[in-house]
Amino acid sequence: MLGSLTQENESVNTSQLLVIIIDSSPAQKYVRDEPGALYKVIDALVAFGNAHVLLNSGNQVAFYASTITDSHMLYPIEKRADDSTQSLHQVDGQYEQFLALELLIRRNMKVLTNDKGFIPQKISDEEGLSTCLASTLLKALTFINLKEKKLAADEVLSSRILIVSGSCESTAQYMAFNNAFFAAQKQGITIDACVLGPYATLLNQGADITGGIYFKPPGGHVGLLQHLLWVFLPDTTMRKELTLPPTEPVDYRAACFCHRQLISEGFVCSVCLSSKLIYFFSFLPQLYLNISYYFPVFCKFTPICTTCK
Repeated sequence: MLGSLTQENESVNTSQLLVIIIDSSPAQKYVRDEPGALYKVIDALVAFGNAHVLLNSGNQVAFYASTITDSHMLYPIEKRADDSTQSLHQVDGQYEQFLALELLIRRNMKVLTNDKGFIPQKISDEEGLSTCLASTLLKALTFINLKEKKLAADEVLSSRILIVSGSCESTAQYMAFNNAFFAAQKQGITIDACVLGPYATLLNQGADITGGIYFKPPGGHVGLLQHLLWVFLPDTTMRKELTLPPTEPVDYRAACFCHRQLISEGFVCSVCLSSKLIYFFSFLPQLYLNISYYFPVFCKFTPICTTCK
């Protein structure tokens, strides 16, 4: 009996896919204070990605960058005929995959940071600029879904996402974040958040919903690599055996549909409430008790609902 179980486990090839999302917005406070700090964060994330690949020969890693206007995939990308990274050779004994990962990420990030809109000194929080973090998260989920569809019958892929951001979150992306969080929960994908700026309510909610870790390093981007290796390198099964930092309380306040502001009390449309009430209570044991995920909530009385009208 024991021998058959061992053979069955050996016949299944289990690998892990780690998708790292880098917030490259120039509006982040630590970027405005020290423009070169973004490259230090990238160096730490590249070393962290290499460490993840070293854990298992089947492990994979992908990098996305989120900007003010768009989201970009940094690694892996389709190789072109004139791509110099096709003929890479070891440099001082460096593993070729590590060399390709580092060169591609640095080259693509250089293209992003050389854009005219990337001027950290001329951007402030008062401008209300927000990064396209929600759309980047949805692209990462799509990438994971495509990877899972290409698996063989004897392959199992365990996926998780790490978001590294220092931006002030925008409640305008509230519904997009919720869609991404619940899609990840349904697919069994863990979302971790490493916050280098102010408290991020939505990222904390996403980490709590998907069973991930929300962590804010005490020194910000200084000494980031050691915190990444300590907190985020172990997978979800290994974390149960480790002593990790205590979790912060989750703020599950809703964002109103009219002004996208976090509120503690609000108004719910009676028509929307009655039409979805039976469906809501049939799944109540499996749902989180944040009513704004399922019904439109307003901070002030609104005679005409923007959803059902």
